[in-house]
Amino acid sequence: MKPAPLLATAQILGGIGFLCLMDALVKWLAIRHGVPLTTFARYAAGTAIALPLWWWHGRPALHRDGWRLHLLRGALIAAMALSFFWSISRLPLALVITITFIAPLLIPPLAALFLGERLQPRLLLAGGIGFAGVIVAAGGLPDLAGTQLMPVLAALFAAVCYAASSVVLRARAARDGATAITLAGAAVPMLLLLPLGVGAPLPGPTDLAWFAALGLVGNIGVQLLARGYAHVQAQAAAVMEFTALPWAALFGWAIFAEPVAPATAAGAAIIAIAVWAANRPQPAP
Repeated sequence: MKPAPLLATAQILGGIGFLCLMDALVKWLAIRHGVPLTTFARYAAGTAIALPLWWWHGRPALHRDGWRLHLLRGALIAAMALSFFWSISRLPLALVITITFIAPLLIPPLAALFLGERLQPRLLLAGGIGFAGVIVAAGGLPDLAGTQLMPVLAALFAAVCYAASSVVLRARAARDGATAITLAGAAVPMLLLLPLGVGAPLPGPTDLAWFAALGLVGNIGVQLLARGYAHVQAQAAAVMEFTALPWAALFGWAIFAEPVAPATAAGAAIIAIAVWAANRPQPAP
């Protein structure tokens, strides 16, 4: 396997960062408007922003043989968003995030099964190092004693949906292009979540502006991921997903004034080692 190109690596890392910023905005807006409306608004705003951009780029079409996969990915995104946001409304955010970090561990076997990618022992080891970094940052394995069963299952379900949607994204990224993928990834969930927005009170101008920002940030994240995934194997990109933890710590500190514990910094350092191990140049055979 060739090492991930530097630009593609930067695009994936940047895309994960923008999606973490989107999660921080969702957390803030959900306090004001609730999880269902905020989730719908994210994809409605994303569609409104992606549509003119798609038109301006010459209306690139999705390949006919890929429509079913894009519909599947849209359904996975909608299910993932609702289950994840509902879970963080019932359980501590750190616990939910730790649970959902099983997603990068699920991507390699799914990519091998559905994309035919050959499992790379080096990347599997890097994934294990990344997950170890998460455990260090979380202060050990999560204690599920006394927690509610359904929110935990919702977090696990969200992780499975995210892993599957990442594999579908890898399957279509090179063929359909980032512009069409971003539009499909917003429009399909918007249509599926439309019942959540029917009858909801219209937000004021300030909140509408925040919802527009939410859609823009989410679309930028998907754009960057789609561009990076076109040049990187899914199992290599999976290791980079662990960088969501230091991104989340950064935005939590900057937006919510959440302190960054020494264990979080240590876990971020271990994750950085995992990303380096996954993308370091390999000697020619």
